[in-house]
Amino acid sequence: MDYSAPTDNFVRTIDVHHLLPQQEPFVMIGTLEHFDMLRTVTSLKISPGNIFVQDEQILAAGLVESMAQTCAARIGYINRYIRKRGIDIGVIGAVNSLDIYRTPKVGDTIYTQAEILQDIFGILLVQATITVQNQIIARAEIKIAVPDKP
Repeated sequence: MDYSAPTDNFVRTIDVHHLLPQQEPFVMIGTLEHFDMLRTVTSLKISPGNIFVQDEQILAAGLVESMAQTCAARIGYINRYIRKRGIDIGVIGAVNSLDIYRTPKVGDTIYTQAEILQDIFGILLVQATITVQNQIIARAEIKIAVPDKP
């Protein structure tokens, strides 16, 4: 695959809705902050109307969804901008070693990073980390299967 990493300024202009199979109100990423073949970073400012907000805080399920959607944004970017094709739907095979140290509150901006640890025959092992103000608040390892369409 012929590829050169895009600038962070370019990826921030991309509408994440064009990269994801999920749509509102289920979208848990707001901006693609960084993309390369090994690391993808997204951000999201937590709003009071977010479907995962309860008692002014994001539920743990929302953090896991942000991790999964950051992985989906990576796959979406590769398909749209590198392979020039439509969105593939990945399937989460496992979420392991999930640690949530605290849940962010309304008004916080979360940064979710997905780093590829292994990519074997369309099965990805990803280390996902969420930070708020440069402090890690959650992490997990996620296995994702991505269908290989021609």
